[in-house]
Amino acid sequence: MVFDLSVELIHVTVQLEQPLGDGTRTVGTGFLISDPAPDGTPRTVLVTASHVLDKMPGQVARIGYRVENPDGTWSYTPTSLTIRDARGHQLWTRHPQRDVAALSVQAPPEFAKAAIPKDYLAGDDTFTSHHVAAGDEMMALGFPRGLAANQAGFPILRAGRVASFPVAPAKAFPTFLLDFSVFPGNSGGPVYMNDTARRRNGASGAASEFIAGLLTQQVELNSERLEIGIVTHAKYIRETLNLIDDPAAPVTIIASDTVFAGAKAASAEEAVADW
Repeated sequence: MVFDLSVELIHVTVQLEQPLGDGTRTVGTGFLISDPAPDGTPRTVLVTASHVLDKMPGQVARIGYRVENPDGTWSYTPTSLTIRDARGHQLWTRHPQRDVAALSVQAPPEFAKAAIPKDYLAGDDTFTSHHVAAGDEMMALGFPRGLAANQAGFPILRAGRVASFPVAPAKAFPTFLLDFSVFPGNSGGPVYMNDTARRRNGASGAASEFIAGLLTQQVELNSERLEIGIVTHAKYIRETLNLIDDPAAPVTIIASDTVFAGAKAASAEEAVADW
């Protein structure tokens, strides 16, 4: 059976939310990575954008797990997720320069088993070896304005074209642009390449199937959305995962970073109406 990264990521992409007590809630997206501890102990890590958790003021958020019923239907079963200790200190690990956060979680067994192996995160040479360039199509999963694909709470799948050049190396270009509509609630969702359909049709060549990064911002100009997303390279997800076990682990420091005028966080910065 062909491994279909779209299907696998759909299963492990979850909505993150925190009710604010006034009929609104802050919403973001996260996804689960399998990253064993140094001693080999299995470990499931939630990856999202740092600002998603920053904008949730309470100690406990909700993570949108789903359960498959005996009749083949699915139920949405959000579970409490502690993101701060009793003193209000954050429990997640953040990258010192990029908008990336990682938090070890006790996921239900079916989610822990389905978590995407860390090796699927693009590395330093992935974009070069797979000849990723402007105009290539990538996929993105998320919960725009807290909306799910159905009542079972599955994420909405979108597609867009790489809209900037060059896109590598990540140490020089830590983010890249993706041409698709971004809304509050999308931040923290995975952005990936998946050529499963091409390979099913008999195309030859090396598979291009990897997580390219995570969505962190949308681009606005004069309060107008330009329908462009800003994606942070997966290299920085890898670095953040390393920081969980070793706070002194090396990270990429960029002296002069690209600043997108009008860039705005695409998630919890805006509360969405509860329902």
